[in-house]
Amino acid sequence: MKNNVRRLRKSKDMTQEQLAKALNVSRYTIIKIESGSNTTDQMVLRIARFFNKDPREIFFDDSVAHNLQNKKSDQEFSKEVI
Repeated sequence: MKNNVRRLRKSKDMTQEQLAKALNVSRYTIIKIESGSNTTDQMVLRIARFFNKDPREIFFDDSVAHNLQNKKSDQEFSKEVI
């Protein structure tokens, strides 16, 4: 699962070990998450709460992101036409 965990962690100037400790998981878990391995819904929510973000801002699928962007573009176009 693609995500922004690494970017968010680095923006807080944190190491993987520090994030792991804050989330009460192993550094190996953080490595796996940052590399795109699937994770549990519970972990997704814990990470989102930690970074004070909506989970959808952190975890995403390229096809979903692409579809959302296309839908937004279509809606903006419709507003311009009307």
